[in-house]
Amino acid sequence: MSGAAVPENRGRSNRRGAVAVGGLTALLVSLSIAISVGAVSVPTGTVWGVVANKISPGLFEQTWSQGRDNIVWNIRFPRALLAMMVGAGLAIVGASLQAVTRNPLADPHLLGISSGGAFGAIVALLHTGLFLGLLTVPLLAFSGALIATLLVLGVSRLADATSADRLVLAGVAVSFIIMAAANGLIFLGDPRASHTVVFWMLGGLGLAQWDQLIYPLVILLGCGAWLMLRTAELNAVTIGDETASTLGIAVARFRLAVFIVGALITGVMVAFTGMIGFVGLMVPHVARMIVGGDYNRVLPTSALIGAIFLLCADIAARTIMAPEDMPIGIVTGLIGGIFFVWLLSRRSA
Repeated sequence: MSGAAVPENRGRSNRRGAVAVGGLTALLVSLSIAISVGAVSVPTGTVWGVVANKISPGLFEQTWSQGRDNIVWNIRFPRALLAMMVGAGLAIVGASLQAVTRNPLADPHLLGISSGGAFGAIVALLHTGLFLGLLTVPLLAFSGALIATLLVLGVSRLADATSADRLVLAGVAVSFIIMAAANGLIFLGDPRASHTVVFWMLGGLGLAQWDQLIYPLVILLGCGAWLMLRTAELNAVTIGDETASTLGIAVARFRLAVFIVGALITGVMVAFTGMIGFVGLMVPHVARMIVGGDYNRVLPTSALIGAIFLLCADIAARTIMAPEDMPIGIVTGLIGGIFFVWLLSRRSA
């Protein structure tokens, strides 16, 4: 190794370390603020005192009221953890889809996967009931997301839409169809329950509960680990199908597997938070601007930035119209729409 290469590699390593430390610090700060702010403000010291006492009872003397204890531990902390998981999950799905489609505009929202998840969840909430208990909504949401994924792939093949741009157009078309069907289900459902579903479709974290966080956590860890083990394949398919094939990758099978994993993550996240758009579109671009195009770094960085972004979006949603909670999908949609226009203008420049 040349003498010049050593400082260069050391500089890259230092930069990665700085990015990791800075990202984790930003995540911790965002988490603290997200738990502190709201209709009832809770000092940061109290927040972490409550958390520490729940983990290790009696570690600190309780100088705060039982009401604040409940607000921090039973309402805001699980909500913040859910925001982190959903932001990380949608971000890595978006990054993976952008790799296998070779389209910087791909994300689970635009490809119709979120709409399929919403459709499945609406079926469970308004028409079938929780016949499988708490697993009903996540399972039907995943089924809807998977069906939407297969429909997008089928439409793209039927229309011979082999290019990445046409695949996204096929996704948008399928998304409109599925959302029309979902709106029909809402119209035919119980009007009192439909109000709840409409609010849920706008995206929200208010239903976060400790006993339900295990489901998105398991899916995120399992599917995220699978994607991290496939970063070499993701790097290869970003170059092109022919190059990936020469490396021994079954491109069509791998692309389908990534779509199915993406549908599983998206379906479960949609089941617990409703439709939160544009996270998967924006975050991977920001990650690539910071760490480059290597998916060994893009995926974990996207997960970290996604968690931070959704925490910040939730803070905004709870403070803009305080004491009312604005649906978080409105915040991400506004920011995502502006980012989408900027991205299109950048591509055309």
